[in-house]
Amino acid sequence: MNRADVCSVITAFAMIAGACAVQGQTAPPIKPGLWQVHSEREVNGQKAPDASDRMKNMSPEQRARFEAMMKARGIETGEPGMSKMCFTSEMLKHSPWANVQSDCKATFSKQTSAEWKWHTTCPKSGYEADGEAIFRDPENYTVQSTSASKAGDKVRSSRTSITAKWLGADCGSVQPLKLSP
Repeated sequence: MNRADVCSVITAFAMIAGACAVQGQTAPPIKPGLWQVHSEREVNGQKAPDASDRMKNMSPEQRARFEAMMKARGIETGEPGMSKMCFTSEMLKHSPWANVQSDCKATFSKQTSAEWKWHTTCPKSGYEADGEAIFRDPENYTVQSTSASKAGDKVRSSRTSITAKWLGADCGSVQPLKLSP
């Protein structure tokens, strides 16, 4: 995962775990603990390489630095597109979103115990996104999101799909996810 991938994972988590709290709404109906997260991303219609693809071309020193950076952020990389993350009860109860992007606002069009739909705007950074989270049960969820961001005259569109599965209450050696990029 590069910085964009890290931000994408963090943003997706922040959206489901925290954006609702910005508006004083409830926490997502998932369990705290260790989660296995599979993500796939497209940028401007092209499949974006994941962390394992990027690590193949790194020197052992670069790979060690990259893995250390990810671990410091609470993300343990694994098989292609897979990572493990630790979500704490505190994270699920309180919104980290405002600390990640202070100009962002999420508006929910649907928020039930099984499904959330939202639109996010971040005027200062030129970022907009639409997302949907489906909570099959407290141990499984999916997130689909599309976003567009502007940098000067260039527009970058992306589509992210996340499937997450709860592995257990004990996070072991995986540190809690750090939501600031």
